[in-house]
Amino acid sequence: MFSNRYVRTIILSRVLLQLGIWIRNYAVLLYVTDLTNNNPIYVSLISVAEFAPIFIFGLIGGTFADRWRPKRTMVWSDLLSALSVVAVLLAVMNGGWIALLVGSFISASLSQFSQPSAMKLYKRHVPGDQLQGVMAISQTLVAVFTVLGPVIGTFIFIQLGINVSLILTAVLFLGSSLILSSLPRDAEEPKSGEAGGFMKELTAGLRYIGSNQALRTLCLTFSAVGLASGLTQPLQIFLVIEKLGLNKQSLQWFVMANGAAMFVGGIVIMGIAKKVKPQLLLMIGLLVAAVCTMGIGASSMIWLTIVLLVISGLFYPCIHGGIQTLIVRNTEGAFMGRVSGVITPVFMGMMVIGMFLSGYLKESFSLLAVYVVSGVLIIAGVLMLTPLIVEKGRKDERGKAS
Repeated sequence: MFSNRYVRTIILSRVLLQLGIWIRNYAVLLYVTDLTNNNPIYVSLISVAEFAPIFIFGLIGGTFADRWRPKRTMVWSDLLSALSVVAVLLAVMNGGWIALLVGSFISASLSQFSQPSAMKLYKRHVPGDQLQGVMAISQTLVAVFTVLGPVIGTFIFIQLGINVSLILTAVLFLGSSLILSSLPRDAEEPKSGEAGGFMKELTAGLRYIGSNQALRTLCLTFSAVGLASGLTQPLQIFLVIEKLGLNKQSLQWFVMANGAAMFVGGIVIMGIAKKVKPQLLLMIGLLVAAVCTMGIGASSMIWLTIVLLVISGLFYPCIHGGIQTLIVRNTEGAFMGRVSGVITPVFMGMMVIGMFLSGYLKESFSLLAVYVVSGVLIIAGVLMLTPLIVEKGRKDERGKAS
């Protein structure tokens, strides 16, 4: 897989992007918690600013990604992200910390044009039997930075402050843009059969998803799972402070344990990618995530929390690898941007809703109650996935009979 120039280049650019994102995210988190005295509402707003654009701009970005050339789109998205961080730095130097939320929002918005373009390049230049392995590599990369990112981001913020953190973020985004510019010139874009104005192509993409059972099922599953993830995402820091009685800097070690397990799980998935059906991987990953989420919310013991985080991390690549492989396999190349621009925002949009509600639910009920509700929602997502498993089994039986 690494002999493929497109895989090598995109993965390398993602290394720089991931590092920049983690440095920025932890700098923003620690800076805002310092200023607001760990206010859970403001912590929730940080997550909303980082993830809301995925819901707001996902379909729009995916539609434009199908209209524009993918390499050019990715280069400009990363370049503009770097410039947006510079603008935020200037605002923060003048005392405007709210600009951190605005900058995170803008950067995440630009990524909605870049990510579908990367999927298009994979669809176009990676052989079908290698796709699941490439998706596993992408997840392993995320896992590596889940381990290293919190440590690096926390260290840089504590030692050097918010200004240096933002400068490094801008440099890394710029580096990603330069690396992507080394890819060969984009080929002429194939049209989707109903090419025309922007709204016509957007509507054609929605009709395409509506007529595809696999994609419809994935949308329903990930709406439930996205809401579940959003409920717990902003509350991890309170899990460490309130349930385990540790300081907020200790969060990085729990994230590291989860990330290290994700790294190992990603390597395993790369090895078995050609042998296991992606829908089975997805279902197993979701079931394990549901059990571990409820267990983590109930645990007040450090060792048990770490064990559950490790188990959850080991199986998390099953979720990512399964969903991405199913999307690519069930989507025509001309619709790749729009499909990514709908299914991912369905997940992230519900995640943003969960993030927005999480702080209020924690204040109204309890941390444990929020984690239990999250686990139940993931189980509901598994049940929604069942028709896809059944239909796939019937197709396999008909294939063997013929």
